[in-house]
Order: sequence, then C-alpha cells, then structure tokens
Amino acid sequence: MGLDARLGMDVFEAIQKRKSVRSYEPRAVPRETLEKLLEAARLSPSAKNLQPWHFVVVTDPQRRKALSRGVFARFLSKVPVVIVACGDQKMSPDWYVVDVALAGENMVLAATAEGLSTCWVGSFDEAKVKEQLKIPEHLRVVALLAVGYGKEKIGVGRRIINLVRRRKTLDEIVSWEEYGRNT
Repeated sequence: MGLDARLGMDVFEAIQKRKSVRSYEPRAVPRETLEKLLEAARLSPSAKNLQPWHFVVVTDPQRRKALSRGVFARFLSKVPVVIVACGDQKMSPDWYVVDVALAGENMVLAATAEGLSTCWVGSFDEAKVKEQLKIPEHLRVVALLAVGYGKEKIGVGRRIINLVRRRKTLDEIVSWEEYGRNT
C-alpha cells in the first residue's frame, strides 16, 4: 500500500473516531503535541490563501475558569487546554469564519490522531473573552476548542441522546445532480 493511501486511511479513521468530549483527565498536553495541532491549523486552506486566523492557547487555570462562564462551557475550567480560535475580519470580511472553522477542524482531526479528545465550543461572551485575553478589536472570536485526554465516561443521558440523535445516512443528506435525486 502506498504512503498516500495509508495517510488517507489514517484521516478517515480519525474522522470516524472523533467525538465531542466534555470530561477530561487533569494531565497536561505536551507543548510539542500542541504545536502539531497548531501546525495542522496553519496548513489549512483559506480563501485567497489569506490565512486570517490567530490562535490563543490557554493553559492557565484562572483563565480557563474565566472562559468557562458560557452556558454550555462550564466544563472548560477542568480542561487542560483551551485554544481560542480567532479570525481577522479586516483581512477577510466575507470568509474569516469559514477559514477559521477549516483550521479548527484540522486541529480536531490532528488531536484525534494524537490520542487527544476535543470539543468545539460556541458558548461564550465574545467581549469578555477578548478583554480577558487582550485580543485586538479587528479579530473576532469564532470558537473555543477544548483539548485534552478525555475520560471514557458515557452516562445514561449521553446514551439516550446517541440513540435519539443518530447519524443520518448518506441517502438522507446527499442528492445527485439535483436536490432530491438519490441516484
């Protein structure tokens, strides 16, 4: 099997294994590993190759606690790393959100391949995050990315949600040539 084929299988395996995790072990993530994730983000595609992103890596417990004030972000106080993904709206007013999301997904998949867990968080007060981390006005906070070693814990509530909110089939989400055509 060629190198390209093997790499493709590794990516697909990471896509299959990826899940949003909200419970983490307290152990630190090595800086070298974080740099790999950030390198994956750096290599992401972007409109006109503008690369309108900036990432703030937060490991300080007090800062992580402050980031956990969103309704669905409480668990961030117990995550070893939060990566704040920002986009430059001056540089790319129409595409910075898409570009940052692409970079974020590259980090998510790289983290999965490295044996880490992640959770994409959109529950935050942008003004407070920007003030706390001294993020300049022209940058917009797009997401907070929890990163760490996930605890294998699936409660009854999560099991029920997984049963009710199953993954849709390809036939449910794909049309061929025109909307509604499945062949």
